[in-house]
Amino acid sequence: MYQFFVEPEQIQGKTIRITGSDVNHIRNVLRMKPGEEISVSNGVDGKEYRCGIESIGEDEILCTLRFIKEDGLELPSRIYLFQCLPKADKMELVIQKAVELGAYAVIPVAAKRCVVRLDAKREKNKLARWQQISEAAAKQSRRRIVPAVGPVMSMKEAVSFAADMDVKLFPYELAEGMEKTRKLVDGVKAGQSIAVFIGPEGGFEDSEVELAKEAGFTPITLGRRILRTETAGFTVLAWLMYRLED
Repeated sequence: MYQFFVEPEQIQGKTIRITGSDVNHIRNVLRMKPGEEISVSNGVDGKEYRCGIESIGEDEILCTLRFIKEDGLELPSRIYLFQCLPKADKMELVIQKAVELGAYAVIPVAAKRCVVRLDAKREKNKLARWQQISEAAAKQSRRRIVPAVGPVMSMKEAVSFAADMDVKLFPYELAEGMEKTRKLVDGVKAGQSIAVFIGPEGGFEDSEVELAKEAGFTPITLGRRILRTETAGFTVLAWLMYRLED
């Protein structure tokens, strides 16, 4: 069953309109025909709108709603991944896998030891690209929402943004005690908001660690081995998915 995302206003009663690049994909790549069934989500309410294709035009595909399915595919907690900007194109991989693992949003963070620096134009282009990757990953993994990406925040802005969240996890290579980490993860409950901070290749500076601690973040260890920045986030998200999944 193919899934597509539309804006909420494209669902009107029993009529659903699909526009944009998905029209070409449905018509010329998938070669679908009227009568075939597809799955549509509006990226907001977590529902699956199962519908049948009525007509295929040049710029628009009209569908008729058959039924609405609320199957609880989303995790019962909102997980915000604060990922410090990694080198090269690693951010694309981070976003793709974070979406697959159930993250609610990915916030790029410009920490002091980040090698990558984005000016306004580059950031705008990167954010557009990253959001496309999020949407593609959401389609592939049958998510009912498209996790938002960005904008890029400073460490101070990111810590302030996450300050009121229920659970604040801060993987840090100098943290000790896997038992403490287990207890924190095991204590996570459905409905809580969760912040996960992942440092850059060079790690966090001491001042950034202190800033996070002062804001109520708990340093945790991911084990005795040093993980790459792109691996660290996947590890924590996988733990949380295992804990929260029904």
